[in-house]
Amino acid sequence: MQVSVENTSALERRMTIGVPAERIEAEVNKRLQQTAQKAKIPGFRPGKVPMSVIRQRYEADARQEALGNVIQASFYEAVVEQKLNPAGAPSVEPKVFEKGKDLEYIATFEVFPEFEVTGLDTVAIERLSAEVADADLDKMLDVLRKQNTRFEVTERAAQNEDQLNIDFVGKVDGEVFAGGSAKGTQLVLGSGRMIPGFEDGLVGAKAGEERVLTLTFPEDYQNLDLAGKAAEFTVTVNTVSEPKLPELNEEFFAQFGIKETGIEGFRAEVRKNMERELRQAIKSKVKSQVMDGLLAANPIEVPKALLSNEVDRLRVQAVQQFGGNIKPDQLPAELFEEQAKRRVVLGLIVAEVVKQFDLKPDEDRVREMIQEMASAYQEPEQVVAWYYKNDQQLNEVRSVVLEEQVVDTVLQKAKVTDKAVSYEEAVKPVEAPQAD
Repeated sequence: MQVSVENTSALERRMTIGVPAERIEAEVNKRLQQTAQKAKIPGFRPGKVPMSVIRQRYEADARQEALGNVIQASFYEAVVEQKLNPAGAPSVEPKVFEKGKDLEYIATFEVFPEFEVTGLDTVAIERLSAEVADADLDKMLDVLRKQNTRFEVTERAAQNEDQLNIDFVGKVDGEVFAGGSAKGTQLVLGSGRMIPGFEDGLVGAKAGEERVLTLTFPEDYQNLDLAGKAAEFTVTVNTVSEPKLPELNEEFFAQFGIKETGIEGFRAEVRKNMERELRQAIKSKVKSQVMDGLLAANPIEVPKALLSNEVDRLRVQAVQQFGGNIKPDQLPAELFEEQAKRRVVLGLIVAEVVKQFDLKPDEDRVREMIQEMASAYQEPEQVVAWYYKNDQQLNEVRSVVLEEQVVDTVLQKAKVTDKAVSYEEAVKPVEAPQAD
């Protein structure tokens, strides 16, 4: 077999491969012999059909199949011989495909970039530290109570945070518009669910009262037919209900699976969950900075095949998340290209760090991570056992741990500044940069 390789770009390779005719004919004959053993042709017993008849009927198909298999096998042999690492399937262009002649074809493909991760000492990291203070715990208890607010009907006038049951009819230019009317809608005043002025216009209303609200749809309203237009809403208030926060008692604690431990036991459990969230938030922010630093220090070219595959994965995820009748390939690729490129480049860099520093998943850390995840469940031992019985889930945890070890490796060489902050600041999500 003859092989020559041409570098057509930083990552693209154009490989010309020649395969002796004898190898093709041997593959064709092997398939014809296999066919002869099972072919059913009128006038002949199975296995007794003359080869000339078999060849006449089946040679074209056998040759086509043989060529496909030989191309696949010879391409693999050639990339191994040339020590190339293809990043996707090749595009095959025939040069000589004639019977009796040596097979010759050109395979064009991309290879994975070869690089060494550098610049770890230039990566700057701000590592936060925080504690869960009693005030943070009290605030969280208030949040949990508000999330479980009950509403009780009252005779007084409506005020912010009350829940109203309303009927309304909306008109634009004196005509009722689609989607602008409803009956029996529950609306919490101050929730911002309706267009500006709607909820404010119902403050002070009582059950049985009708109010007419003259409003204007925002210029950036999602329905372009209504954006910026004046509208009139006739609203009938059916009931007004005031919020009632639940008491911190056994009944409330039981909603969270916590029984017979009283207020102190409940506070201890909530604190434990907050501390878990705090650890994860700090870890996530450090990891994000590490990955940004690795990207900045190691600009590499991305194989188009890997980028295309990642775009396809993101399209499928988007359809699964948002639903609808749209198909993944109907979503514009450019919507996902930036995110796909970041993920592909980071994947290549992280894999290279693992290789460069000979990292392997620390099994003690794997168990610790599983135990931490399991601690959020009522039967943690069963969750731990489940992970260790499911190879796929266990390997996913190992991958996460290995990524954490990559972060630790970078931190050992990076410029790290420690900063003490409040719990609230530590767990606050990082805001995405605004576009110019």
